[in-house]
Amino acid sequence: MKKLVIIGATLIGSTIFCAIPVSLHVSPGAAVSVALDTADARVGRPGTPASVAGVARRTTRRAVRHCAAGVTC
Repeated sequence: MKKLVIIGATLIGSTIFCAIPVSLHVSPGAAVSVALDTADARVGRPGTPASVAGVARRTTRRAVRHCAAGVTC
């Protein structure tokens, strides 16, 4: 039973450790610091071609051009 508790505590601890975005930094003076990481999930500004708004704008322009030219509507 004691072994099961140790395994469970290890699994819970490792799950929490993996879920929190933390990184360890070692300075030249051998001091260790812990930093909380942040994530930026932005692809680009709305005007850039890789952003969702840029892709939507480009496909709309293509559809309007094709419809005006009589290709597809």
